Amino acid sequence: MASKRGVYEGEYLPFIVRFGKVTGWLAVLLSFGPAIVLAAVYGLIPPASAIFTAFIALASAVGVNWFVEPISYFPIIGVAGTYMAFISGNISNLRIPAAAIAQKMAGVEPGTPEGSIVATLGMAVSVLVNTLILVVGVLAGSTLLARLPANVVEAFDYLLPSLFGAIFVQFAMVKFKLAPIALGIALALTLAINGGVFDFLPGRPTYLITLCAVFGTIAIAAVMHKRESREGAKK
Repeated sequence: MASKRGVYEGEYLPFIVRFGKVTGWLAVLLSFGPAIVLAAVYGLIPPASAIFTAFIALASAVGVNWFVEPISYFPIIGVAGTYMAFISGNISNLRIPAAAIAQKMAGVEPGTPEGSIVATLGMAVSVLVNTLILVVGVLAGSTLLARLPANVVEAFDYLLPSLFGAIFVQFAMVKFKLAPIALGIALALTLAINGGVFDFLPGRPTYLITLCAVFGTIAIAAVMHKRESREGAKK
């Protein structure tokens, strides 16, 4: 009988990659579909200089995230989750929290086959719920917000920081020794960015916070694990 890891790597992942590529390219086609129709059917084609200028402006602002986000989020959501996240969007403020909470409730570790599958299920549910809420929001959101007191609407600005704070505490309780390290790296980089230390980098280099906090914590955790393993072997 095949092992669970063998089924995961030999059957599940190839299936996910095959259909992930299809849905990914389909998403690209649908994203550029309106522009293609305007160009092919109506002959509305902007000058090449305008396209190039717009691309440079976009790349300088968020281009680094095209590399940082997939690398940073992959350890949590895995292969299937990566395909799903970058098609559905709202990654940092919705998909990652949904994946992390699903893993916590199921009692599985991120980076494992079980963790990847559970994260995918959590994200899939978040996509369905998100779509339902968006439909309701589009139909009745403006009317509802107009009836809410101003202080309640202003409080919505604190939802995302509160969400990330809750997720941090959730993981900190599991890896208590690493929590101060991750928090320290993030705070140090935030102060450095606000102080203009990294102004020579393109755009606003807030991506350094995610990149360095994630990989810096991973590197320190690896060193700590090796040291604890050596000390355990000596005993």
